[in-house]
Amino acid sequence: MKDNKENSNEKKEQPRKEQQKPAERQSTTFSHANPAVVEEIVGRTGTRGEVIQVRCKILDGYDKNKILRRNVKGPVRVKDVLMLRETEIEARKLTQTRRG
Repeated sequence: MKDNKENSNEKKEQPRKEQQKPAERQSTTFSHANPAVVEEIVGRTGTRGEVIQVRCKILDGYDKNKILRRNVKGPVRVKDVLMLRETEIEARKLTQTRRG
């Protein structure tokens, strides 16, 4: 009886996982993006003002030299370069309505 309790309390050994082979050269793939330079900061938007609306000029690709209005989250300054995954959709204009 005592032997059964001791056996049940022992930790059951899990089968060991096979050692993985050393990783071969792994390549990182990125989605295609077009560079755009920030030309003007329009203003802040979002419920808490966490998004900045900017006007940027596309530097490469199908829409080269096109100026877009985009919303950017995070710190951004004039002359920064953004990498845009798509260049066809533009952000809505900010409305400057003030309450009070």
